[in-house]
Order: sequence, then structure tokens, then C-alpha cells
Amino acid sequence: MDIPATAPADPARLTDLLDGRWGHVRREARAWLAGEPTPPGDLPTEEHRAQVLDALRSLVASGYPRAGFPKAYGGDGDTGAALTAFEMLGFGDLSVMVKAGVQWGLFGGAVEALGTEAHHQRYLRAIMDLDLPGCFAMTETGHGSDVQHLRTTATYDPATREFVVHTPHEGARKEYIGNAARDGHAAVVFAQLVVGGESRGVHALFVPIRDSNGTVPGVRIEDCGRKAGLNGVDNGRLWFDQVRVPREALLNRYGDVSDDGVYTSPIEGDGKRFFTMLGTLIRGRISVAGAAGSATKTALTIAVRYGLVRRQFDNPATGEEIVLLDYLAHQRKLLPALATTYALHFAQEQLVTTLHELDQGDDRRQRELESRAAGLKAVGTWHATHTIQTCREACGGAGYLMENRLPRLKADTDVFTTFEGDNTILLQLVSKGLLTGYQQHLHTLGSVGLARFIADQFVETVIERTAARALIDRLINAVTPQDEETDLLDRGWHLRLFEDREKHVLDTLARRLRRAGDEGVDAFGVFNRAQDHVLRAARAHVDRVVLEAFVAGIDRCGDGPDKELLERVCDLYVLANLEADLDWFLGHGRLSTARAKAVTSAVNDLCAHLRPHAATLVDAFAVPDAMVGAPIALGAERDRQNAQRAHEASGLPRTEDSAHAVTP
Repeated sequence: MDIPATAPADPARLTDLLDGRWGHVRREARAWLAGEPTPPGDLPTEEHRAQVLDALRSLVASGYPRAGFPKAYGGDGDTGAALTAFEMLGFGDLSVMVKAGVQWGLFGGAVEALGTEAHHQRYLRAIMDLDLPGCFAMTETGHGSDVQHLRTTATYDPATREFVVHTPHEGARKEYIGNAARDGHAAVVFAQLVVGGESRGVHALFVPIRDSNGTVPGVRIEDCGRKAGLNGVDNGRLWFDQVRVPREALLNRYGDVSDDGVYTSPIEGDGKRFFTMLGTLIRGRISVAGAAGSATKTALTIAVRYGLVRRQFDNPATGEEIVLLDYLAHQRKLLPALATTYALHFAQEQLVTTLHELDQGDDRRQRELESRAAGLKAVGTWHATHTIQTCREACGGAGYLMENRLPRLKADTDVFTTFEGDNTILLQLVSKGLLTGYQQHLHTLGSVGLARFIADQFVETVIERTAARALIDRLINAVTPQDEETDLLDRGWHLRLFEDREKHVLDTLARRLRRAGDEGVDAFGVFNRAQDHVLRAARAHVDRVVLEAFVAGIDRCGDGPDKELLERVCDLYVLANLEADLDWFLGHGRLSTARAKAVTSAVNDLCAHLRPHAATLVDAFAVPDAMVGAPIALGAERDRQNAQRAHEASGLPRTEDSAHAVTP
């Protein structure tokens, strides 16, 4: 495949593009991270927990927690800045990132989002300043993802004007609760609210769990013990034995109880109220996706830098050993993953911006945002798990040494795929969101009418109407009708293929689920048999969203070497995605056999084309050296820079290959 040469790009300019709207937050975070200790290898549990708590105190001193809290209580009221700062913590000790997320994202965020003025006045400053360390006690042993059916109860006693919080059986204990084992003094506890003998669904209450004398009477706490990773976070289990808290402990933005035991809510229906409450806590999923992206960037920085200086086996033509990244197999390991990381970065940036600008009264946009956050969290964390393992393998035995960070990154991010929502469940939520707009029509339309209806709804409600949409439409409309005649690097063809795949999968999924509501039909059986299709529909949707975000991001950077390089990175993201799903494209007649073979060949060509730019692409992530930490990466970078200086001193023209492939 003939790909026009791409001129070297300036990594600093790419960094500015990647840093985006909250670039000042990223620069401040890098300065703070540069002064922090190198993330630990394998500290004893208590030593690690103490170090992480000290790091949180350092974050308080730096002003980190203020960004996301309201100005009325000493915060900055900048949602985008708060999410960006949290993402940057993913470059450092991930235990610090998680504990910060528990304290200020989950615990503090729940008090702010679910509480009212009295709660804000009483607690938010203390939470920001770490004077009130707390927990987010939602998950139970018997009910993890199924939050709506938690078993912990909070029963109102009008005689004393108190709620009685109780764990009725072992399966209802609060499980894996961050900050619970050692440092937390209070917890936002999610429980079934019982008023006047009637259940009102899940609500949240502020419950003290420790005071100056130790554990609060009626509360039992147990340490979860050592985990596969994140051992700087003190996860614990909580039981409540008829623990009484005042009526005012109910975080009552969406449901309240009067002194005499009358329940009121501004939202009709327990189900709608429940999902509205959970929707206010969307930041957690966005934050996890962002932090997973940062960890992935660190792993790729280590592996690519090492691959640029590590040599293996002689080149018969020159007698010199060959640099690892000159091997196609090594390029295929790292470069498509690098391209996907760039794509996800732009999608994450778009998601953060959308939340920051969200009109709180726009319920439709809120639901779309919740769905997108769920999908990107799932795809982003699975990508992190796969890529970090690939980077470990790409570094051989050196990648298995704790000093080179990859084993710790692998261990610490592994749980990302199941916390803040199990990824499989989250993708099902995405599909449910895609189907919601027309599910009432599934029984009334014929197959042709249904297909038309789905296509119309797709355009009107599924595709986000942004300023970039005009660009997307223009690129798609310019594509020739004959796929076989279209350039494999044609962006409009890429966009149309991704959009067509999503439409088709969603259409056929709707057909498969049509019978679920018919009388006498086993609805669970219908859904269960289509579950693979449910997940595929969600994944196709997220892939399309990510591609469109990448295209919009490239469009913002203007003409020049930066844009040219990112265009090729986007090409690799698209074609590697197509290659991974060739069975679908072939099976559904979207690609011929010859075209499918051409896709694989093009992936090879793009890997070779981007190989000279690999260092630039990881340097643009601007991971502080203190956070890279790995000797194999830091030494490799020094070797590369020395080689570049020696080459320039020779008077020969600089090329990307000469700068990257020469070892002193």
C-alpha cells in the first residue's frame, strides 16, 4: 500500500493538543507528580496505606480536591477540571488515585449530589480538607451490580425520629468498601428505605462508623486483607446491627421523611427515582476510564522506549543486531494499541466536556451521557487490561521485574474491569439505552417498518448532534458507493462502515428481542439467547463514538505535521478495528475476501509507516519520569537522546529512524 511520507511531528505540540481544554490542570498535575515518590513496587500493606494517606494530605495542600466542589463551600465548581485532575492521578500510584476517588469522588460526591443544603454546610469543607475521611458503602456480598435489590435496611422510627440501619443477614454486609478498614470515620450507606412498614426503594444515609473511641457501637468492621493490587487502599467490610442515626442523616435531595413518618419525593416512582439518584454519580465511571487511560499510556511509554533500543538477532545484510521495534510482530503488538489509546483519549476528552457543559435539567442528554460513560468505561478498561499485558510481554523478562512498573500496573488496573460497574453489565446498559427510544414500537411495526423506524431513530436520537457532526456527514456523503473502489484510508469510508455496522447490529438485535413482551413468552430466555448480540450492539456503538471523537479531535489541530501524523494513527485505529471484526464484515457482505486481505496488508503497512514516529507518539503523553519509574524506559530514553545528539553532531540530516534506532 502506498502511504505518503509523514514528516516528523513535534511531541510538545502533540502534548498541547492532547492536554486540551484543561491543559493547565494537566501541567499542574505533572508538577505535583514529579515531586512525589516513584510508585512503590511491593510495600508491606500498612506501610503502603500510610504512604497513600500521606499522599492524600499532600493533595489537600496542593488544592487538588477543590476543583469539583461548589464555590460556596470553598471549591472551584469546575467539573471538567476535577475529572481531568483525577485522570492525571492515574500516572502515579494507583492506590492514591483510588483512595482519592473514594474520598472526594464517591463519598464527597454522594454527599453533594444526594444531600441538600444542610448536609453541604455540615460536611463538604471537612470532606475536602480530609478532616472527615469517609466511605461509599453501596456494594453488598450478595448484590454487587444489582444495586436496586440491596438488602441493608434503613427503617424509620417516628417515636425517636431516627432511622435504624441494619444488616439482616450475611449476604447484606457491605463488601470491598474503600477507606473502611482503617481510615474512614463515616459512610454514605445505601439501603432499602422502610417508612411506615412500606419499602421506598434504595436511598443513601450518612452513617458514622468511627469516633474518637474507635468503632461506633453497632458497627462491625473487618479488613478485606491483602489483594492482588491496590494494597494502599484499606478495603473493608461493614455490618450494621440496629444502628440508629437521626432523621437528618437521610441524604434527602430525591426523597425525604417528615418527623411523623410521611415520605415525600419530587420524583414519582421508585424505579425512576432510583435511576435518577444513580445518574448523579456518573463521575465515578468517567474517572475510572480516564485513569485507566493514564495507566495504559505509562505502560506504552515503557514498552515503546524499550523496544527502540533493545536489540535481538543479527541482520544478515549488516551484521548488526536488530532493534525490537523494527520487527513487524513487535510493531503489531504495540502500535495498534497505541493508536487505540489515542482514539480513547479524544473520546474521554469529549465525554468530560459534555458532562462539564451539561444542563442539569436536560434528562435526555443526561441519559445519553450515562450510556456513553458506561460504554467508554467498559471499552477503556478492557483496553487497559489487554494493553498492559501486551506491554509486559513486549519487554520480556525485564517487563516482569517489579522495578520496571509493568507488573504493578497490571495488578493495580486488573480490577478496573469490574469496579464502578462490571463491564459486561455496563455494555448491557448501553444496549438498553440504544433500544429505549423505540422499544414500545417493537410489537406494532412490521419488519420493514421496524427497519425504517430504527434507521430514523438512529439519526435523530442515537447520533450526537455536535458541531463536529457536519464534518462527519460531509466525509460520509463524499464516499463512492462502490466499496471496492474506495481508498482504504478514506475517512468517510471508515465512518460509514462503523455507522453501518452499528445500525445493522441494532436493527437485528431489536428483531431478536421483539417477542420478549409477548404473552406467554419467557422474556428472560429471549434476552439470554440474544445476550451476545446485546454486547455486540453496545461495542459497535462505542467504536463508532470513539472514531467520531478522534476525527473531531484531529480536525481541531489544524494543518501540518501534527495533523498528518494523527491521521495515520487514526487510520491504524480504524483498520485494526476492522481486522479484529473481519468475521462480521465478511459474514454480512460488507467486505469481500480480497478487500479483507487488503485490510490486513494495510495494517502491516501502517505499522511500518508509524514505527519511526513511535517515540514521538509516546513522548506526547508527557508522563513524568518519576511516574514512568522503569529503568528500562528511562535508560532507553537517555540512550535514544544521546544517539540523537551524536547523530546531529555528525552533520548528517536528522531522520526519525536515525534518532530512534541507533544505540551508542
